[in-house]
Parts: sequence; C-alpha cells; structure tokens
Amino acid sequence: MGNILEVQGLCKKYKDFALRDVTFAVPRGFIMGFIGQNGAGKTTTIKSILNITNVDSGRIKIFGADNSTDNNGKIGVVMDSPMYVDDWTVADVERAVSPFYSDWNSEKYAKHTKQFGLDRKKKVKDLSRGMKVKLQIAAALSHNAELLILDEPTSGLDPVARDEICDLLREFVADENKSVFFSTHITTDLEKTADFITFILDGRIVFTGAKDDLLGKYARVTGGVNEISGEHKKLIVGYREHSTGFEGMIETGSIRHMPKGVITEEITLDEIVIFMTKEAKINE
Repeated sequence: MGNILEVQGLCKKYKDFALRDVTFAVPRGFIMGFIGQNGAGKTTTIKSILNITNVDSGRIKIFGADNSTDNNGKIGVVMDSPMYVDDWTVADVERAVSPFYSDWNSEKYAKHTKQFGLDRKKKVKDLSRGMKVKLQIAAALSHNAELLILDEPTSGLDPVARDEICDLLREFVADENKSVFFSTHITTDLEKTADFITFILDGRIVFTGAKDDLLGKYARVTGGVNEISGEHKKLIVGYREHSTGFEGMIETGSIRHMPKGVITEEITLDEIVIFMTKEAKINE
C-alpha cells in the first residue's frame, strides 16, 4: 500500500500556540479525515505540508521524498474559498492556472467542468459556494493530482452539495494510487467517506488510525448522577452533569466497570471531539 504523505515530529511555535510533535501518515488509495476544534492546528499543519509555513522542526515526505515545490503538480489543493480572481470566468481560470502545471489536460478540464455543471462563461464571483469548491476540484483533477488536500471545503454548504463533494472524493480514490487529506469540522461527512482519521487537539495528535478503530475505542455514557461514584467519574472523559443526569465518553474496555443502571451507546466523531475537548479544558 505505502504512504503518499508522511508527517514526522512536526513542530511550529507561535506566540500563543504551538504544533507539538505532529506525526501521522496518509496511505495511498484512501481518504483521511483531519479533525479537531477550530484553532487546534489543522490549518497550520496543512500550510506546513504545502510549504506555505516554515516549520521549526520535523520532516514532511510526499510521494516518498522530502517535501519540495517539485511536488506541486501532483498535489491538488481545495480551500474553503478559491484563490481565483472574482472577475475571472471558469474559462479564464484554466488560462490563468494551466501554465503552472506541466501535466495540464484541457480535455479533462472541459470534461470535469461540464460534469460539475460549471458554465465556462460564468464568473467566479457569481458561483455558489458549492460550485466554487467544484471548480477547484475540476482544476485539481485536470493536472493529474495524486493527492488532494482539502481545508474546510464543505463549510457552509447545504447537505446536497456536501454529499456531491463527498461522492467526488470517493470517485477520486477509486484509483488506488490516489489519496485525500480532508480537514473539516463537519464530521458527518467523514463518517460517510473517510477510511482513516487524524485527530488534533491543542496542537498535538491524540489519535491517528482507522476510523472504525476510533469509533470502536469509545462509547457515549449517560445516566443518573446518583448511579455512579467518584471512582466511576474518573473513567468518564468530558464528564458533564445536567438537570436530568450526566453524560460523557468512556473507553469501551472500561464499560464493564460501570454500574448496571448507566446507558452506553455508539458514539459519533462529533461527540468524540466534543468530549475530548471538554476533558482538555477540565485539565487545564
């Protein structure tokens, strides 16, 4: 299988924030979701991978070699808003960006813009958010990118548009030589599309691996406050009391230590992020 992207010991310090020993790998032929609350370090990590930000230490390997600008043609970048001039038409986008890629394929660009319903005469500023994302994907697919890096592309999109984008990503990795690194806070999209998850919290990686392993590691736990003791509470991540009882997250291996009265259920990625973030704040 091999890895298309490897990040090893990445560190970057700012005045009030730092990436600390960020390490993960994206296998070829798969979609990896990159999750964490806003400000956790997702965008800083992506900028480091793209050589937009200089790191203090660590190593980034793409396609088996140290990161360099030589890789740019093989990487397609999709942001929450395109870095295209508003008055450019869809056709102008091709004229502007194609000279930067030796493998640009005009036939593919025409095919994908038509497939995505993009009018070549329409200006960027007149496209919906969903269409702007599709325009970036069309451009990425037209220079034979092997790795797509997406930074919050589905934020603010309606469910139908998000589902279409997710379908496009699944089609992309159908070629087992290609991969997607997908940063988003809309974890329901990742539950449908991602094979692997990397979870960053306050600049540190707290999990990286198969999505099913992460979802299987924890369970949501609820019950009455009087049903558990102080020792039980120590096992609960992100413990919170409310008017009708308590809620939190527990490792599945610790469920057997809970009293019979409590309820354990399958957990979502969204809940894992919430409970882990709450736990971190409790321990500050």
